[in-house]
Amino acid sequence: MKKVAVIMGSDSDLPVVKKAIDELKAYGVEYEAHVMSAHRSPALASEFAENARENGFGVIICAAGMAAHLAGVIAGHTTLPVIGIPCKSAALDGMDALLATVMMPSGIPVATVAIDGAKNAAILAIQILALSDEVLATKLAKQKQKMIDGVIAKDAALQDTLKNI
Repeated sequence: MKKVAVIMGSDSDLPVVKKAIDELKAYGVEYEAHVMSAHRSPALASEFAENARENGFGVIICAAGMAAHLAGVIAGHTTLPVIGIPCKSAALDGMDALLATVMMPSGIPVATVAIDGAKNAAILAIQILALSDEVLATKLAKQKQKMIDGVIAKDAALQDTLKNI
């Protein structure tokens, strides 16, 4: 199975990124997490991206706030799928990172999740890997069924509550 790289622009992004790491662990997906900056260590980020495929990665998740150029820099140096997590910042509440992450030029796509949406970034990475991994595909299907069962149970509880109103 291919690994997932989880790259954050700063160690201050770890509380957000931890949700992605937890989800990858729950599905048994091997990952590596690193701090790299599009601005403070661009050569390091570029080198990582250029070698990611040969180093066994199948998807790269990038989390960054403010200018949030990390996902774009990584995407510009690899043909692997890149998923951006725009991180909330004090200045513009994460809108700056969201816009920076989604506004990529043609030919350099970055899939983008919600502000601080690390869990969904991991699930999307798992879905990409599951295209060629039946074990992961089965785990995803089971999780979807658990969500359906949860909604059905909540609706049944609501119906019981409404009968007593």
